[in-house]
Order: sequence, then structure tokens, then C-alpha cells
Amino acid sequence: MKAIVVKDQNAGLAGMKLVELPEPEVAINDVIVQVYAGSITGDELSWPSTWTDRAGRDRTPSVPGHELAGVVTAIGYGTTGFSVGQRVFGLQDWYRNGSLAEYVAIEARNLAPLPGDVDFTEGAALVMPGLTAWQGLFDHGRLQAGQRVLIHGAAGIVGSMAVQLALEAGAYVIGTGRGTGRQAALDYGANEFVDLDNDVLEDIGQVDLVFDGLGGDIAKRSAALIRKGGIMVTVTGASDARPADGLTIDFVVEAIPAQLTEIARRFREGSLKTNIGKIVTLDEAVATYNSTDRVKGKAIIRIR
Repeated sequence: MKAIVVKDQNAGLAGMKLVELPEPEVAINDVIVQVYAGSITGDELSWPSTWTDRAGRDRTPSVPGHELAGVVTAIGYGTTGFSVGQRVFGLQDWYRNGSLAEYVAIEARNLAPLPGDVDFTEGAALVMPGLTAWQGLFDHGRLQAGQRVLIHGAAGIVGSMAVQLALEAGAYVIGTGRGTGRQAALDYGANEFVDLDNDVLEDIGQVDLVFDGLGGDIAKRSAALIRKGGIMVTVTGASDARPADGLTIDFVVEAIPAQLTEIARRFREGSLKTNIGKIVTLDEAVATYNSTDRVKGKAIIRIR
């Protein structure tokens, strides 16, 4: 099969190569998915799990990519809930070869059925942003209707998804970012937008929840805006930005099939849009990820 591999952590995206690899073998509790569309998260080549197994042993060359949509072609012993030929989408385990390949072996518990009227490219684009936004807002942020939520990077891949989910949940949404993202954030549904280069963040007043994907000084300033008992959730790693009388929660996204199903339902109903910037083939993937052209939105690799 064709696959993208990385061998050298220091080389970063420039170290990507398109090669031929053996197709993966199906194992207990696994399925084999013929990948129709996949993607990578921008910083995953800096994660230890990209380069080692759970015991810390080198596992290069490794196939990057954790988001995928495709069709089940084989089922391992003990695997239940899926059938050969079924359309699926999901999130690959951090320590396993990923989705930038024609086939992937993945635990069935990391997958959900992909409805027949959802394109594979859209399915792959929903996975990581959708799960990150959902878990940050609801599992960790405990968002409730009527609350005020501050979402940094509201025009970005994850932030735009968080804006839409928070709005649908009945929250008042304040988005932030660079001024060039103002209209996009408002189009995704933000009630207000703060240009972090030119506006005063503190002018928004108090909020119940901060969804942070920026970290640094912005996170610290945001923590000071959180009401008593409020929460900051962050995906930037451990943070010393803490509200005076609230919580800061750093989390790593998990593959939860029930949430994927709910995300797909909202997409089908039209209350949730993906943020796809570019769709290319597997043959074009290396050049796309190494391009100097800045692409707004998520790059999706259409593999089949």
C-alpha cells in the first residue's frame, strides 16, 4: 500500500516521504479500514507518541495522522459492532500508525459509523476538531445554556467548531483571533469578536468559561476574566494561567464514538460546518504539508 512515513523527528514535516508499505494485519479487537480520507494535526510530529511505542521504544518509520474516514475491510477476533463494507470514521490511537495510508489497523472502540450522506472528506474533518471542541466545552468545561464563553482562535479549525457547538447549546459566544478572522468567526455564529491585536480583551467583562487554544499571556489575561466557580479549558499543555476562584483543566482529546455520532448528526442537520481549507491526494500530501502557502482551514488528504 501507499503511505506517508516520517523517520526523523528533527526533520519535521520536511522528513515526510511517500513509500510502499505492507498492508497492516488485523488483530484482536481491531478492524482494518480502507482509508478514503485522513488528516494530521499540525503539531503531532512533536509528540513522543509519534516516534515511540507505549514502552518508549523507537517505532520509526511511523505513519502520521489520527483522523480518518473509510470503509471496513477486515474484522479481528473478538471485534463486535462493525461489519465488512461499513462506512466508519474515527480517531486512531496516538501510539499506532495513522491515517495517511491506504489502509490502517485500528481498535473498533475508536470508530463510529459514518452516515451514508456524509462525504468521507467531511467525516475526516469532523473528527479531531469536533471531539476537541465537544470535550472541552461539555465534558471538562461543563457548559450550560445562558453562560458566557470566550473562545480563542474562533475562526480556526478547532475554535470554529467550538463556536458552533457552544452557540447551539445556548451559550453567548465571544470569539477572538486576528482581525482577518473576524468575519469568519461571526459567520460561524460568534456573538462578538475581539481582535487580539487591536481590541482590549478585558472590555468583554466576565465570562463563565474560557476555551483556550493559544496559551501564554492571552491565557493569563483570560483567566482573570473568569467568574467565581468558572473554568478555563486548554489544549496547549499544562498552564499556570488559573482563575482566582475557579479551575484550569488541561486535557487530551479521546476517541468517544457516541460523541462522534452526535457530531455527525449535527453536521447532517446543518447546525455544524467543517472548516476545510484544502483537499489533496495522497500523492500531493508531502508537498501540501511542506508548502509555504498559508492555508486557512484543515488540509484533508483524499486517499481513495
